[in-house]
Amino acid sequence: MATYDRKSEIKAFDDTKAGVKGLVDAGVTEIPRFFHRLPDANDGPDPTSVTHPEIPVIDLQDTAGRERVVELVRRASETFGFFQVLNHGVPQAVMDEMLEGVRRFNEQDLNVKMRYYTRDQSKTVLFNCNFDLYESPVANWRDTLFCAMAPEPAAKPEDLPEACREIIMEYTRQIQRLGHLLFELLSEGLGLDAQYLNDLECGKGLAHLSHYYPPCPEPELALGTSKHADPDFLTILLQDTIGGLQVLHQNQWIDVPPISGAFVVNIGDLLQSVEHRVQTSKIGPRVSVACFFTTHFYPLERRYGPIKKLLSETNLPKYKDITVREYVTLYNSKGLNGKSSLDNFRL
Repeated sequence: MATYDRKSEIKAFDDTKAGVKGLVDAGVTEIPRFFHRLPDANDGPDPTSVTHPEIPVIDLQDTAGRERVVELVRRASETFGFFQVLNHGVPQAVMDEMLEGVRRFNEQDLNVKMRYYTRDQSKTVLFNCNFDLYESPVANWRDTLFCAMAPEPAAKPEDLPEACREIIMEYTRQIQRLGHLLFELLSEGLGLDAQYLNDLECGKGLAHLSHYYPPCPEPELALGTSKHADPDFLTILLQDTIGGLQVLHQNQWIDVPPISGAFVVNIGDLLQSVEHRVQTSKIGPRVSVACFFTTHFYPLERRYGPIKKLLSETNLPKYKDITVREYVTLYNSKGLNGKSSLDNFRL
């Protein structure tokens, strides 16, 4: 029996610079072994007596007023760490064009797309299959275009792929405005001044991760994204109609169904988040755009830790103060291995 050389197989795949889509275009019917998912203790048949809860859907223009919206955001963040928002002010046409731009980029001529393929994580624009391909225990069935849009030095318009350049610029403006509002609502939900989290520069950095999940010939063997928590303060996710996103809640995986016109919002690991994953499907491609509010690698010296106004003798700090750069460096070094990076900074 031939010895399986995982490292060489991964290297040969990576060298094609064609990603998962390249495998599908080549007509593979069996996925490479390094994509095979690991067992998950939270998988398995659900007890018939259990009814799965639903991720909250919040109308940001609720007629009951802002206090009602703040309470709904607070409750959803505390209970699930995830919620969906409607009436958020981002035009549907902008949302639709952003998804279409991701499709255009991934479905264009490979020679054009390959120009952006790199493992250099210092780049403000890069395309690859799994940022942690060589570090994580399994690879995920997706290709990703990463664009760091703020703060400076961020991607300039001319750095962005032509297939989605204009819509990325417009979408960034819309998401930054929405993010500012969400940080206000979260601040108020914590009993703090509305600008507290914005003043901490939680919304200063923004990165786009545009994911393309080609149809998978063996969806039972692979994941689109392994169990993880996002390495940021807050994520605003735009997903198409295919679905597949799941949130771990009380040791159960529950679906986050696509809702027309809605964004999925989840609390990032730097605000202590919840784990989630994406299933694969024979249907596709599935397209999503995750906007991470994080300063990423940029050398901002601001340190983040437990909010002092919320601490007391009965509510002591659980984590040490760190910079975003320290956190992201650790996160990228270990990959999506199902373990929280935040745990490494516990006191």
